[in-house]
Amino acid sequence: MGVVDWILGVLVRGMALGTPLLWGALGEIYAERAGVVNLGVEGMMILGAFFAFAAAQVTGHPGLGLLVAAVIGGMAALLHAFVSVTLRANQFVSGLALSMLGLGLAGLLGRGWEGFPLSNPLPELSILPPLGVLLAVALWALLYHTRWGIILRTVGESPAAADAMGIDVALVRYLAVVFGGMLAGVAGGFLSVAYRPSWTEGMTGGIGWIVVALAIFASWDPLRAIGAALLFGTLFHLSFRLQAWIPPEPLQMMPFAFTILVLAIAARWGARAWQAPAALGLPYLRGER
Repeated sequence: MGVVDWILGVLVRGMALGTPLLWGALGEIYAERAGVVNLGVEGMMILGAFFAFAAAQVTGHPGLGLLVAAVIGGMAALLHAFVSVTLRANQFVSGLALSMLGLGLAGLLGRGWEGFPLSNPLPELSILPPLGVLLAVALWALLYHTRWGIILRTVGESPAAADAMGIDVALVRYLAVVFGGMLAGVAGGFLSVAYRPSWTEGMTGGIGWIVVALAIFASWDPLRAIGAALLFGTLFHLSFRLQAWIPPEPLQMMPFAFTILVLAIAARWGARAWQAPAALGLPYLRGER
């Protein structure tokens, strides 16, 4: 195999794993653009992975499995929105609790489904990777060139100003969080019906946490998320591809080490250095100034 073929192979496989990262990151970007941090992505993805596999296995239609995953992810996100927006609880604690709940629930429900390959898997490079790129472009245009995008960004930057303009801040945040959860569900579903068409407990393997870092790394911009997802997907693939020459332990740590680096830089220089929404992570009570 020549060098060019090797590089192309790495990029193709990086794109395959970058697909769930991109879908999840796009959802996280929209949720955080509305001012809500969602650390429950891992839980939403694992629930989406299980229910997508179960639905696809029962019906024989992987596309239906992805639809079910979107619904399940949206329902999980609705719970996070209720706790963080309506009850105004700590968004970080709510997200962490949701991740643990999702991992535990998926592990419990999936005990009888392990060890069986999906009977009719979705070709992993058929539609979701290019569709993810098109979705990123559409969400970028929506965010920066439409009235809805202005509303979303205003709610994330200054909810008090949005409130004064007559915008229902809670409703916008609910919609953004649920939308983000639906994309996280699809991201998890892609793993079990296309990338690795089977169900295994904990099969997301921490990808949901990388999705959160991707939103920061992309500066909350949907277009930048495309390159960021490809980069992280390629790092993941290289962690397996290079094991013939390099010990596997440091390679397997590579994507997560890069994630920690991104989060550490964000913490060191502050979220504003990454152009984060000013009200990110802050609960809002209508009428507050």
